[in-house]
Amino acid sequence: MRKRILSLGLLLLSTFVAAQQYDLVIEGGRVVDPETAFDAVRNIGIRDGKIARISATPLSGRRVIHATGLVVAPGFIDLHQHAQDLASQRVKAFDGVTAALEMEIGAPDVTPFLNSKQGHSLIHYGSTASYVAARALIFGAPLAGGTILPKSGPATDQPATPEQIERIQQRLRDQLDAGALGVGMGIEYAPGASRLEVIDMFRVAAERKLPVYTHMRSAGRVDPGSAIQSAEEVIGAAAITGASLHIVHVNSTCLRDSLECISMIEGARARGLDVTTEAYPYIAGMTAINSAVFNPGWREKQGIDYSNLVLPDTGEHLTKERFDELHSSSKPQWVLIFANTQEIVDAVIPNPLIMIASDGLEGHPRNAGTFSRVLAQYVREKKTLTLIEALRKMTLMPAQMLERSTPAARRKAPTPTSSSSTRKPSPTAPPSPSPWNPASACTISWSQERR
Repeated sequence: MRKRILSLGLLLLSTFVAAQQYDLVIEGGRVVDPETAFDAVRNIGIRDGKIARISATPLSGRRVIHATGLVVAPGFIDLHQHAQDLASQRVKAFDGVTAALEMEIGAPDVTPFLNSKQGHSLIHYGSTASYVAARALIFGAPLAGGTILPKSGPATDQPATPEQIERIQQRLRDQLDAGALGVGMGIEYAPGASRLEVIDMFRVAAERKLPVYTHMRSAGRVDPGSAIQSAEEVIGAAAITGASLHIVHVNSTCLRDSLECISMIEGARARGLDVTTEAYPYIAGMTAINSAVFNPGWREKQGIDYSNLVLPDTGEHLTKERFDELHSSSKPQWVLIFANTQEIVDAVIPNPLIMIASDGLEGHPRNAGTFSRVLAQYVREKKTLTLIEALRKMTLMPAQMLERSTPAARRKAPTPTSSSSTRKPSPTAPPSPSPWNPASACTISWSQERR
């Protein structure tokens, strides 16, 4: 009888131990959650891809990561990532990014984009429905394979007829049905679009209760077409239609008037409009040189000249002759644009309304270093952001933005137990990368940070 009792006791003990065994334990890291302001050294137990426990006492796991001296935080979410190849995803992961989505412009065709990622993606992914691709298709000039921006020409510069607008709207609806997470509107890449056309595209997003991610119509201080007027246009379209609005890289399109544009966003939000924005920590932007951004008048509007344009592969500063050659070419060519100042960027990044997003593209350092740069420059060096504020801009704020598109961003793991605190975990992920749909969510990652 005693042997049976002992055997039963050992069985119960082994069952209890197995129940406490986690797939992964992150041990001894500084756990920071910007949603609850939790910030303490803890051990994290992860089971089935979800945070199961956060504890001050040791945990047992099949795999253990020793994170002493490291910060453990929710994975960074990049809402503005153009380069979607595996090499770019790899450097994103090294930068702490666990979800990188093409939301500004959108994939030209969502179905093949999602199919190409299924089972072949290192991190989470997603896309909006591309307005510029839909417009180019309806105008009879579909985008060439591997490109996301139309070449400057009739498909970008001519106004759409009412019949064409209806067809563009239907194309966007089809893309939303295929899994797009909103409407991506690069208005500056389609300058021929009327104000009514823009409003009609916002109406498509509003009818689906999805956001519009927009690159505004123009930059600079020259009216008509100033950054202020462009911000007024999209905020007005949001007010008219009821669509949520996210203005991408406000420091890039508003330039010297960035703080004024942010104040406009703040005013719109104070009056009940759902308007958000983002920025990246670099003074140089990058875009296609044969796009409509460089239609006549671009130098006057942006206050720059040919020499402010640099080819990323060679470092060549352009001349008028070289610019004319590349702008008229049908071959895509990315170009760096030095139009901003460090003073403006330094003033924008700490603003409470600003999310961090990279606008990542091969050939620009922001493809690999955006999030690390924010931590290094604004948390450690300039000290204009606290660590938890910076993490909030990289994790919680973009996750809340994605809540407008998918329940995945709202999904929470069961509340973990802790010997000294109970807190609500940040969104967690399934075992493998997936698109942003109701079956997926954000992973956690750990990144180095000096305490």
